[in-house]
Amino acid sequence: MTLLNCLLSAWYGLPFVSKNNILVSTINGTGAVIESVYVLIFIIYAPKKEKARIMALFAFVLTVFSAVALISLFALHGNGRKLLCGLAATIFSIIMYASPLSIMRLVIKTKSVEFMPFFLSLFVFLCGTSWFIYGLLGRDAFITVPNGFGCGLGTMQLILYFIYRDNKGLSSPEMKKQPPGNGTVELGAEKQGNGKVPQDEQV
Repeated sequence: MTLLNCLLSAWYGLPFVSKNNILVSTINGTGAVIESVYVLIFIIYAPKKEKARIMALFAFVLTVFSAVALISLFALHGNGRKLLCGLAATIFSIIMYASPLSIMRLVIKTKSVEFMPFFLSLFVFLCGTSWFIYGLLGRDAFITVPNGFGCGLGTMQLILYFIYRDNKGLSSPEMKKQPPGNGTVELGAEKQGNGKVPQDEQV
């Protein structure tokens, strides 16, 4: 979703789509290159099942972007072109910012921030806030609205992090599934120490 958002936002910022937004194109164009590298690395090293799913999503991303770009280029002009590209960028930007909601739910459920890194939450907040201010200054609703959402979501993530920061990893489902250490660890150490199993453990 970040890749699709970067592609659509980079297209939206081009001079023939929206004026005075070249900064949007350069930054999101760079983001699209970086995200493409992430996706390709994942596809190379992922298991077959995950690889097929991500390749299908990757094809969906390219299809949506190509459709928006071609329709805006050949079928629309002026405000119509800006409206289509702006709406597409806004919708997928909001989806991108909303994707961590499942992680926030997991944090609340487990009372652990193990799966929500601090710096990721911090930069979601900083990114959303910066672009929100940029959109306000430029009076561009297609930038202001989705990034205002991102600013709010980033704020919520930081609040959750500071609430549960002392519980990192202690309440995760994986930790709960592990058996108590007493006995198991000692037995393993004893086996490694003398190669024998105690009489009461033999079958």
